[in-house]
Amino acid sequence: MGWAIALHGGAGVPYSLPPERRQPREEALRHCLQIGIKALNSKMTPLDVVELVVRELENIPHFNAGRGSVLTNKGTIEMEASIMDGNTMKCGAVSGLTTVVNAVSLARLVMENTPHIYLAFDGAEEFARQQGVETVDSSHFITEENIERLNQAKEANRVQIDYTQPIYNDTKSETETPFANGDSQTGTVGCVAVDSNGNLASATSTGGLVNKMVGRIGDTSVIGAGTYANELCAVSATGVGEVIIRGTVARDVAALMEFKGLSLKEAANIVIHERTPKGTVGLVAVSAAGDIAMPYNTPGMFRASATEDGYSEVAIWSEPIIE
Repeated sequence: MGWAIALHGGAGVPYSLPPERRQPREEALRHCLQIGIKALNSKMTPLDVVELVVRELENIPHFNAGRGSVLTNKGTIEMEASIMDGNTMKCGAVSGLTTVVNAVSLARLVMENTPHIYLAFDGAEEFARQQGVETVDSSHFITEENIERLNQAKEANRVQIDYTQPIYNDTKSETETPFANGDSQTGTVGCVAVDSNGNLASATSTGGLVNKMVGRIGDTSVIGAGTYANELCAVSATGVGEVIIRGTVARDVAALMEFKGLSLKEAANIVIHERTPKGTVGLVAVSAAGDIAMPYNTPGMFRASATEDGYSEVAIWSEPIIE
């Protein structure tokens, strides 16, 4: 058995993307995957690896986390993240961040430097200052692209993803898409990793939903929903947060393995294709044995994975780009 890694940049990708929107994301996925591969080859712990990779994803404005976080209905930023160590079951989570450059690292500090699991809003921001993590003015996170997304969502009087309709349905043609500019940015970023000893970890980060209510908390920071890791598997979910919370998506994958004896792929496929509404959710997961699962029930999902034996792929839709 060797190490394995999988990462995502969000589910909810429409059926097609123009090259100028697709290629930067493919390059970013490839870049972040290489960072993870190098870290695992250098014997970094899975917890360190997932934090490192998610930090890098947060710094890339093409994804809905960190620098690229989407805006609330007030035009503000509220970021969230969580991280979990499968070995110890220790975890940390943060929500409502407005100035922290890397939310995932603050989540880890909550895990390691407090008696708690979850800090939010003013308390999380104060803790960030106490810990000396990098902060910036919130304007750093507000991009022209996301201002345009918010304006379009407001004009349509909806939240992206709209709570009342799925990302797509069978009656829509493959050229129709509800996304601003034919783009999604509806999901999160996340990473899961396992080392050659079977140690597992997961981390997830997001800016939430376009035009979300101020104060809304999604699945990303909820342990067992958007993020989970134990001795069997590590999972990071993406998609409609409300659906993921209701379905305890990440924990359900682990539970099916634990209580039903299913394989990672069997468990992940049941959760995504049988227990969540079509067009809403995807996930990446690795098992202690080094297996990888990356199912989704949306048209596509930004994703990448690699194993110690040399396999590597970057994919958005059903056909992977074998590296």
